[in-house]
Amino acid sequence: TWSDSHIKQIDGGRAIQLILDQNSGCGFASKRKYLFGHISMKIKLISGDSAGTVTAFYMNSDTNTIRDELDFEFLGNRTGQPYTVQTNIYTHGKGDREQRVNLWFDPAADFHTYTIMWNHHHIVFYVDEVPIRVYKNNEAINILYPKLQPMGVYSTLWEADDWATRGGLEKIDWSKAPFLAYYKDFDIEGCAVPGPTRCLKP
Repeated sequence: TWSDSHIKQIDGGRAIQLILDQNSGCGFASKRKYLFGHISMKIKLISGDSAGTVTAFYMNSDTNTIRDELDFEFLGNRTGQPYTVQTNIYTHGKGDREQRVNLWFDPAADFHTYTIMWNHHHIVFYVDEVPIRVYKNNEAINILYPKLQPMGVYSTLWEADDWATRGGLEKIDWSKAPFLAYYKDFDIEGCAVPGPTRCLKP
């Protein structure tokens, strides 16, 4: 379940705090959908023992079995272990394109910027302006590419200890709850839908 009480505005409304405990996870979403764009968010991840948690920043077409989706998923860790970021791309309901990178800094010590650039040619995932993954449009060789369904922007925090940390071997320790993640400075340069037809052109 998801609870409105688990999301709070802090720092005078300049940041959002997401809370996960045994009762609920939480999330928030953009009011509009976009067809292509450059989206970024500054995120400060859960500190300490966060095993079994997933903090996410992603785009989703919200079209069920044929959804398109572009994911940043931050996989919780045991204290002292590296934080892993997983990227994934769904096209027309098909995923299984996960890639994982261990972050080279402590993402719970301060805010860092995570960006998705999505256009007709490629999708690029950035961490602090460093590209960590490029997914090219290879429709010429019959590989599906998300370009027809507008997507909203979402941020969520939830429990996934069946797979998130060491393939589910490390379970969530609810005695460490509440788990807190922070978001601020959302920025998007994109083609809102409905919008100008020029967004449809390469």
